[in-house]
Amino acid sequence: MKLPENLIQKLENRKQNNSLRQLPSFNNLVDFSSNDYIGFSKSETIFKLAHHYLIENEIIQNGATGSRLISGNHTVYQIAETFIAQFHDVESALIFNSGYDANVGFFSAVPQRNDVILYDELSHASIRDGIVMANAKSYKFNHNDFEDLERLIQKFPNTNIYIVTETVFSMDGDSPNLEELAELSEKYNCYLVVDEAHTLGVFGEKGEGLAQYLQIHNRIFARIMTFGKGLGCHGSVILGSTELKEYLVNFARSFIYTTGLSPHSVATILVAYQQLEIDKEAIVQLRQNIILFNQQKNLLGLKPMFVRSKSAIQSAIVPGNEKVKRLAKQLQDKGFDVKPILSPTVPEGQERLRFCIHSYNSEDEINQILELLGNFVF
Repeated sequence: MKLPENLIQKLENRKQNNSLRQLPSFNNLVDFSSNDYIGFSKSETIFKLAHHYLIENEIIQNGATGSRLISGNHTVYQIAETFIAQFHDVESALIFNSGYDANVGFFSAVPQRNDVILYDELSHASIRDGIVMANAKSYKFNHNDFEDLERLIQKFPNTNIYIVTETVFSMDGDSPNLEELAELSEKYNCYLVVDEAHTLGVFGEKGEGLAQYLQIHNRIFARIMTFGKGLGCHGSVILGSTELKEYLVNFARSFIYTTGLSPHSVATILVAYQQLEIDKEAIVQLRQNIILFNQQKNLLGLKPMFVRSKSAIQSAIVPGNEKVKRLAKQLQDKGFDVKPILSPTVPEGQERLRFCIHSYNSEDEINQILELLGNFVF
C-alpha cells in the first residue's frame, strides 16, 4: 500500500534538502565513527566470559522472558544491579533496555504536574521526548549557560525543579561545569539529573563517568548511564536512591510494559563492568589518543574548525549538508569511516564531521586522518 501523500512530501523535502537519512552499509574502513570508545563491543574476552557465566550458573535453562514484573526478572539482573550500584558508589541501580527507554521512562514518570523541568537546549532527543510526555512544565536554558539557568530558576519559587543536562554532549563533545551546576542546584534545592551516556568507560580511573571522577556524584539526584557506547553492549541504567528505584519500578511505563533484556544481555553488562574494574589499559590508551588528536589538530591549524572538547567526541563544523557530505566522502574514499552530521539533526549552519576517538586507533591513523582533513579543507 502506498504511503499517504503528506508523508511522501516529507520524504521529498528531505531529499531536496540533501538531508535524507539512510541506513549505512557495513564497511571495513578505519573506525572514527562508532561510540565503541574502548573496544568492548569487539572483546572476545567479554563474549566468552558472559557465555561462561550463564552456563556456570545454569541461567540459560532458567531464563524466562517477559516483563521484569512478571517472568523476566532472572537472577542475573539482581546480581548485575548490585554490582553496578557498588561500582558507581550509589544506593541503587535499575537496568532499562536502552538509554532511550531510560530517559523516556524517567522524565515521563518522575516530574509531576506543577513541577518544572529546566533542560539544556542541546539535550538529547530521548530526554526531550521524555519531557514531552511529562505532566510538568518545561523550559530550556542556553547551552551550558548557568546565568540563564539561574534566571529561570528564580521564576519558580517554592517549586520542585528538575535541572537536566549531559556530562558530555553527543554532538559537540563538550561538558558543563558540573561543580558549578551542583552548587547552583543546591542553592535553590533543585533536583539535578545528568545523562552520562558518553562518559562511561571514558572518564575516571576505571571509566566510572565524569560526575564520579569529579567526586560530585553524591550531589546528583539521578544519573543515566548508557551501555551502548563505552561499555559496548545493549541497555542502560538509572542510578539513584533506593526510593527512586522503587518509584521507577512502579511508575516508569518504559520499564513496566516491555520485555526485559535476555539473560545473555544482562550477563554481558555484568561482565563488561567487571572488565572495567580489572582492565584499565584501554581507558589509559583512549585518554592518550584524545590528547594526541587535540595536539595534532592544533599543530595542523585545524583548531578553529573544531568545537572545544576533551572527550572522545571531536566535531569539526562544516556548514552545509552538501559540503559536509562531500568532505566525509573524501575521507571515506581514503579508508577512514567518518560520518557527516546533517541538519536538521543539528541546526542549519552547524553541520559537522563527527570524529569519535577510540583506544584502538593508532597514532598513525590519527595523524593521517587529520592531515587528510587539512588537505581537503585548505
